Amino acid sequence: MIARRRFLSLIAAGSTAFLPLSRARAGQMPESVVWRGAVLGAAASMTLVHPDRAYARSAIDDCIEEITRLEGIFSLYRVDSEISRLNTHGELRAPAHELVELLSFGLALSAQSNGAFDPTVQPLYRLYADHFAAPHAATSGPLSEAIAQAMRLVDFTQVELQSDRIRLRRPGMAITLNGLAQGYITDRVADRLRAVGFEDVLIDLGETRALGRHADGSAWRAAVQDPRDPARTLFELTLDSGGGTASALATSAGQGTRFGSDPRNHHLLDPHTGRSANHYLSVSVVAGRATVADGLSTALSIVPPSAAEKLLAAYPSARAYLLTPEGDLQTRAAA
Repeated sequence: MIARRRFLSLIAAGSTAFLPLSRARAGQMPESVVWRGAVLGAAASMTLVHPDRAYARSAIDDCIEEITRLEGIFSLYRVDSEISRLNTHGELRAPAHELVELLSFGLALSAQSNGAFDPTVQPLYRLYADHFAAPHAATSGPLSEAIAQAMRLVDFTQVELQSDRIRLRRPGMAITLNGLAQGYITDRVADRLRAVGFEDVLIDLGETRALGRHADGSAWRAAVQDPRDPARTLFELTLDSGGGTASALATSAGQGTRFGSDPRNHHLLDPHTGRSANHYLSVSVVAGRATVADGLSTALSIVPPSAAEKLLAAYPSARAYLLTPEGDLQTRAAA
């Protein structure tokens, strides 16, 4: 059984004596309208601050429709999704522009991370998932020969991407965008809400993005849990949507999706070794967009620690929080 844990939590607003006048609309005081559900298999929520509850609920319904549409593109659990059809046939004609856009970003991140982030890692992930799903599976993981065979199908340079066609050049290749899709959907929903006039929103669709503030005027805040002890908070921070550089937060941790009983076997697989990367216990990234935070938290979990600042140099507004196996919390940003 593969367990999935999350390490981000949102902190309730404090009380304030009064609200800024800009937060009162048409003589009404804003209130929070909350939706809870699931997106791509993860617990999710949206909080919209608005004086018109019916309008907010209508906007949430519209966002849910958009989320469902995007899951039809990115979900690996739906056999009819675009990404599943690409993996089955090795080619997809007339792909949705969202798939082209996100895969393009993923391939660029692959090149920037020297292949540490690789959308074609899916055959390796499937090998581990199948191995540990079998009765009496070896706790050490798949045999080296099986890993080497799967790694022959992992190579981001063998993805042919055009606006009207995606092709995987080697038979048996498959892609996953699970290291990006939650962040991307989060950004799409945030942009959609902002376009129809919502200024104060907190979106948590596996990754987190904030606009504006709580209904009481206080800033949105998030906490990152210690993967060694879920009851302990590793750190807290304010999601500042004002400047746009720290409005999104994503966390990757091996403990989030473990294979078997050995915590060293998990979903953060290094395409260069075929084994799980264990440089850190968790990696959290703050950025202006959730797609960037999502992708960087995965890539930084896998690249050698000496390469972290070089990777971050391509995203100068991003900041990373790295928890080492010894329990030290390090902060990194572009040099």
